[in-house]
Amino acid sequence: MVSLPPQDPLHWLAALVINGLLIAVAQRLPLLTRAGWVHAGVLGTLLWGSLGWRGWLAVVAYLALGSLVTKLGFRRKRELGLAEAREGRRGPENVWGSALVGTVLALLACRAPLAAVPLLLAGFAASFAAKLGDTFGSEIGKRWGRHTVLITSLRAVPPGTEGAISLEGTAASLVGSGLMTLTMMVLGMISGWPLALLVSGVGLVATLAESVVGASLQQRWGWLSNEVVNGLQTLLAALLAMGLVHGLAPGAG
Repeated sequence: MVSLPPQDPLHWLAALVINGLLIAVAQRLPLLTRAGWVHAGVLGTLLWGSLGWRGWLAVVAYLALGSLVTKLGFRRKRELGLAEAREGRRGPENVWGSALVGTVLALLACRAPLAAVPLLLAGFAASFAAKLGDTFGSEIGKRWGRHTVLITSLRAVPPGTEGAISLEGTAASLVGSGLMTLTMMVLGMISGWPLALLVSGVGLVATLAESVVGASLQQRWGWLSNEVVNGLQTLLAALLAMGLVHGLAPGAG
């Protein structure tokens, strides 16, 4: 398991300065809006301060992979009216819709008793695995899904419909969840293949659950924006992972 950094003012000051400098350089990249970069700086400071550079790098990898898959087939998705707004640039609402649950778990982990840290990090990893799985599934499914159906009724619907799934998109969701889980494992946020398989599987389950919400409740309740649904999806993934981790063999987590 990764060693968490010391929680002292100097460490947090360093986290603030480092992220400020990095954002100043990175904001030229076409990944986020101007406001999105500011909020990303806040997010990065909280993650570096609570989990150190490894936790920070895990979420940078999430952002990079999510932005990359969004750009795949972007011209065709734009022609079909299915492309993300702002040329795929994410704003503050996207930053926190994806990362709020993980950030809260990171802040809890740096203050929790040592025995509770692996549990919280499993939830942290699962929240981002679910969100990257969702992004992969949505972006690949919209562009390359051959037969798109509503998850609640299996009725054929146009690509991009809320709650729609396809075989290609579902496979991509599993790939995205697996890639994020592998990243978390390489960086030491989680350890052991049993836990990695659990986190990856939970990511896919939460992504499918998000489609169910999109196909049913989101159509009726106006306050269920995409960002709120994203937050609920990552929360479900985190809770499932933390609830199931005790079922692993001793030493797996």
